[in-house]
Amino acid sequence: MPRADVTQMPFAKLYPLLVNKAEKKGRTRQEVDQVTAWLTGYTAQDLARLEQSSVSYGEFFRNAPAMNPNRMYITGKVCGVRVEEIEDPVMREIRRLDKLVDELAKGKAMEQILRKG
Repeated sequence: MPRADVTQMPFAKLYPLLVNKAEKKGRTRQEVDQVTAWLTGYTAQDLARLEQSSVSYGEFFRNAPAMNPNRMYITGKVCGVRVEEIEDPVMREIRRLDKLVDELAKGKAMEQILRKG
């Protein structure tokens, strides 16, 4: 069976999974929204609206209002793959968000998660 292309999957299906991952470790939806907003420039209201839409995960990243320039400082592995070595730009952004939520779930302080230049 072929693997599903995550960029084609609905944002409304995937974002709650990120929230759930963080909440299982004692973090909040507001914190997930905060790291997502930091990365993409969407507001919490935008995220809530997008969860009610049919936008794909790929479109969510391609149409992000203001990708944070400090996202380049997000390094390390997600699912055994180094984030900074992912060639596809949309997939790299998807994995950057995964990395931020992973750090949140592991209890890192918000000041460390939201990289500064």
